Amino acid sequence: MTSAMSTPTQTIPSYLQADKLGPWGIYLQQVDRVVPYLGHLARWEETLRRPKRALIVDVPIQLDNGTVAHFEGYRVQHNTSRGPGKGGVRFHQDVTLSEVMALSAWMSIKNAAVNVPFGGAKGGIRVDPKTLSLGELERMTRRYTSEIGIIIGPTKDIPAPDVNTNEQIMAWMMDTYSMNEGSTNTGVVTGKPVDLGGSLGRRDATGRGVYTVGVEAAQHIGLDISRARVAIQGFGNVGGVAGRLFAEAGARIVAVQDHGGTIYQASGLDVPALLAHVASRGTVAGFEAAEVIEDDKFWEVDCDILIPAALEQQITATNAGRIKARLVIEGANGPTTPEADDILTDKGILVLPDVIANAGGVTVSYFEWVQDFSSFFWSEDEINARLVRIMKEAFAGIWQVAQDNKVTLRTATFIVACKRILHARELRGLYP
Repeated sequence: MTSAMSTPTQTIPSYLQADKLGPWGIYLQQVDRVVPYLGHLARWEETLRRPKRALIVDVPIQLDNGTVAHFEGYRVQHNTSRGPGKGGVRFHQDVTLSEVMALSAWMSIKNAAVNVPFGGAKGGIRVDPKTLSLGELERMTRRYTSEIGIIIGPTKDIPAPDVNTNEQIMAWMMDTYSMNEGSTNTGVVTGKPVDLGGSLGRRDATGRGVYTVGVEAAQHIGLDISRARVAIQGFGNVGGVAGRLFAEAGARIVAVQDHGGTIYQASGLDVPALLAHVASRGTVAGFEAAEVIEDDKFWEVDCDILIPAALEQQITATNAGRIKARLVIEGANGPTTPEADDILTDKGILVLPDVIANAGGVTVSYFEWVQDFSSFFWSEDEINARLVRIMKEAFAGIWQVAQDNKVTLRTATFIVACKRILHARELRGLYP
């Protein structure tokens, strides 16, 4: 029994503890670094450390051979103080609750950093989608959507594409939700086909955002993009688009790595040809106009800009010391561990963190959501212009916070975002 003058002791569940390995632990370490800069809002810091809602669902489907398979699915809403949850859905064999929790939290930070009126959410199914037929993939997507339908909606939580999901997956999710609701509701997801209320410019938005803030950061450190050498991990919708835009600006893409292997060309890869190759083969492997190098050698490539645009925890204490780039632009979510962050900082390498660098996708998702509500759609030029303006303004504010507080860009982004989130929490108060 607690005395009137004492404070109850709260036990933090093991899955919320920072010393537990995994993406969630990395996020909690990042929060630890920002708390000293929160001022009076630090009173609410525990808000950042606990997801608002986490749903684990069973996703049973009948396979083409008549047997029944069960998959585990997740939807986590980290924070909704500033608006409905927003974040992608990934289909991957390594999806875990820790990963989805961390990704939802990073979405909270990302949305607040660019000041769009969303909270953070994320979803996923632990499955290798390449093992499923198209029909099985559709049945799994629809069953998952029905299972999480109790917590999603255009004013509650809006899913979007992520790893191994695309416009077609979003179309199935939108249709399933609409059928269950009894009316067409295009605003329940973003990243849809344009013919179903999707937005022009959405497919390239994340990669375009990576390029936009990358150019801004390069200017601050005196790096000429037209002469820069770029190495990219992941060459899909993020890395491929960013690579194309950097190449169009005169940069040389000297190395690319994906799940199929690593290729290198000191004089610069033929990016249009490589994009065509990846579109037809699904990997950079087999691209003849390049040298094949060992995957581990990717981190030692002589380059000015390194863009990790694949999965989490790719830059670690093991390989960070070998990186030779002047600028790291995080196209992926959580690709750098805190230990690696410190190593890169000590080496004088500027890290442009994921929570601002890859925020272009959710920014255009916001545009899509707004367009769906109004049933009035903008041109692609309008979309791109609005995206560039928001990304530049967000970067400028974060850069200034970093200079004023003498902190890294990651900590500066967390300062900006966490203050916005916790200020909203404070203004709303607690109910009941």
